[in-house]
Amino acid sequence: MRGRVGTLLWRALLAALLVCGIGLLPWLTRTDPAFTVLKARSAEREATPAVLADIRDQLGLDAGPLRLLGDWLGGLPRGDAGRSWISGAEVMPDVLQALGASLLLMAVALTIAILVAALVCARTLCGGGRRRGGGSGSAMVAALPEFLTASVLATVVGVQLGWLPALGWYGLQWTILPGLAIGLPAGALLGRLLDDLLPGAFAEHWALAAAARGIPARRIAAQAVRRCLPALLPNAGLFVVGLTGGSVAVEQIFDIPGLGRTALQAAIAQDLPVLQASTLALVLLAALAAGATRVTARLLIGPALRDGGLSSLHRPAPPARRTPPLLYAGVLFGVVALGLPRDPLALDTRARLQPPSWTHPFGTDALGRDVLARVGHGALDTLLLASAISAAALLAGLVLGLVPRLSGPLVDTVNAIPPVLAALLVTAVVGSGGATPALAVTVVAWAPLAAHTAALLRQERATLHVTATQGLGAGRWYVLRHELLPAALPPVTRHALLRLPSVALALAALGFLGLGAQPPSPEWGLLLAENQPYAERAPWAVLAPAAVLALLGALAVTATGLTVRRPRKALRTTQPRPGAWELAFR
Repeated sequence: MRGRVGTLLWRALLAALLVCGIGLLPWLTRTDPAFTVLKARSAEREATPAVLADIRDQLGLDAGPLRLLGDWLGGLPRGDAGRSWISGAEVMPDVLQALGASLLLMAVALTIAILVAALVCARTLCGGGRRRGGGSGSAMVAALPEFLTASVLATVVGVQLGWLPALGWYGLQWTILPGLAIGLPAGALLGRLLDDLLPGAFAEHWALAAAARGIPARRIAAQAVRRCLPALLPNAGLFVVGLTGGSVAVEQIFDIPGLGRTALQAAIAQDLPVLQASTLALVLLAALAAGATRVTARLLIGPALRDGGLSSLHRPAPPARRTPPLLYAGVLFGVVALGLPRDPLALDTRARLQPPSWTHPFGTDALGRDVLARVGHGALDTLLLASAISAAALLAGLVLGLVPRLSGPLVDTVNAIPPVLAALLVTAVVGSGGATPALAVTVVAWAPLAAHTAALLRQERATLHVTATQGLGAGRWYVLRHELLPAALPPVTRHALLRLPSVALALAALGFLGLGAQPPSPEWGLLLAENQPYAERAPWAVLAPAAVLALLGALAVTATGLTVRRPRKALRTTQPRPGAWELAFR
């Protein structure tokens, strides 16, 4: 009971610190909020001292940030989140309306993600846990940039074919295209994580006994999914919050009045009441999602988690085929090697938007620059930066995952911050610069890995072989080093490698929204942002960097079988008695 109270207090403190930090945003950036509000209200109006003084008097800025923050917090118990500094309208109705739109979009995207995850795992489920194929296709889908997918769907399906509406927000029909853009990569990632655990579930005694007794394969497969879900539910909860507040680029493209877009516009205009209310809504949603996932996980596992009656889901990885990763690596490094000798900044206005040819194998962009050269030179920055961020996120995720009471509320709070808002907060603290996007992505990239680590260790501590090891007198350090980490490190490392393209995509999304690399940098996210308006006339200009990102995802997934293996020592584990999970078939 004391631990739960401490966790609640820690969660409340983190939420308060986040909201207070946002309330100090203009003063942290050393900008005049009166000037920013004036430009947001009327960009043509001259910022004279008298006009700025009048705005400060209207908003009460002379009282200072602490007084403003105290007044805003004092109105929350009455359901009053203040009035917008830009429009003067009440904040709460607008934020609730934006939250409703985001929740509807999240529900559609989550439904699509579940269907995609089921397709990714279908071959393993039908094969009784025998994995077929290296998952290259799902990795490529997971590496699809959301904003690029949204642009293609809006242009092709919405405009050219006219099958579905591509702009606006007027009903359920308008949610399908943005839901596909968000749900396809999310479902592919969840499917890969589930597919990684299924062979261990099918190898447990309860599954073998059920098959021997002639229980239908579809029931065994359903129970295998149920057995694996508790380890994935924390990440699923993070996806729920991420899909609600982090789909800013998709909401921009489809003109959806969602919560992420509302928060972004408020942050740019320094409309603090709207920004604080939007962030608080995301934090509360994160807390509800975290609580729901924990309760569901306990219901799925049952008393086995308390009684130490589980077996480890993690088995030694089967020998991986070396051909796919070597092939993908060869193609990727071949593209980079061909692009490096070319000049990525050379302009030729007479060769604008030229299709692929022998002179320009990937075509040219809107300024006549060689796309192959820009992809090759951008690979150095993108790959090195994404690899460094992934390594830092993996280390932080593993360390913080070991202390779930400390990291759990921190994960939920950090996950409630959209990457765009994180970039603005990082800019406020450290200033703008080339390292700002990397710091912003690093701030949020560790959270899914920490949640995954904590979920795996929670189940691994309840296994019989850990109980037996502790019964023989092993200390905590020995159990951690020889039992827990060997079970958690391989799947979490594979998860980190699977998220390597996602890190590159987060950097790309910041570039797409103007918060990342700046021209004339050949960074891949900036390439997608620069060429996205010409996707219909010159699709090669966006397909080339998108294909390289997909290739990176396939390489990351197929290479995990070569790089991460569970130590042989971990094979000597005690399995539960047959029948430990047969209660699931009642």
